[in-house]
Amino acid sequence: MKLLPLTPDGRTPVRALTIAGTDSGGGAGIQADSRTMALCGVHACVAVAAVTVQNSVGVSAFHEIPPEIVAGQIRTVVTDIGIGAAKTGMLASTAIITAVAETCRDLGIGRDGDIPLVVDPVAASMHGDPLLHEEALDAVRHTLFPLATVVTPNLDEVRLITGIQVVDDATARKAAEALHALGPRWAIVKGGHLRSSQYSTDLLYDGETFREFTAPRIATGNDHGGGDTLAAALTCALANGYTVPDALTFAKEWTYHCLAASYDLGAGHGPVSPLWRLHSAH
Repeated sequence: MKLLPLTPDGRTPVRALTIAGTDSGGGAGIQADSRTMALCGVHACVAVAAVTVQNSVGVSAFHEIPPEIVAGQIRTVVTDIGIGAAKTGMLASTAIITAVAETCRDLGIGRDGDIPLVVDPVAASMHGDPLLHEEALDAVRHTLFPLATVVTPNLDEVRLITGIQVVDDATARKAAEALHALGPRWAIVKGGHLRSSQYSTDLLYDGETFREFTAPRIATGNDHGGGDTLAAALTCALANGYTVPDALTFAKEWTYHCLAASYDLGAGHGPVSPLWRLHSAH
């Protein structure tokens, strides 16, 4: 695949910001975002929105960071270090979503600003453990999505946000239209959880045109952090000046390689692994 360029030693790399929760098991969340960003040659800045208690088996608890602290992390990074793109992950509550949206809008982050924003509307872990208070779904729909350059929900999140159960191409298109109607410039309906074929197809919609992005399906149960990794790779490509379709082409292929390099960890689902880039260099 065509990789993003690495910055020569001693020069400042492209920067990106992840606004998300931690994963104490290291497989998803800010840990997954930071790994992908680093191996894409991008300097990762972080705004921690929540701290989870989790491992490969599931999430047993989480603690929300005060909204003003989340907002402060974003503002202090952007006004000093500067970023080329940002992404959101687990935001946990209406208060945090509102603070993040207001701060991003003030700083020119989002669909109407100069800095692209990828919204990964994390509502539950891959094990089904809730990571977003139920009442916060309205804030996702009406506060966060209208700010987004592109949204990247998985199929469970599509159902929670739109009420549409995606089971085939027709319902995927219907869901993409419903997501786009909430305000983002681009909507992605990811097909990774639609295990009806030997291929995984993501659908991208801009209000006029549907585009399909397909990769062979990797037969593995070690897919923890796959959605975070795709959104982070997409963010890296946008920070490097890619268009959204080209960024998704890159992110889709990046995630395919990460799934192929996934490994066992703990008693549950192991993580996808961007460490393949290190191995491919030898």
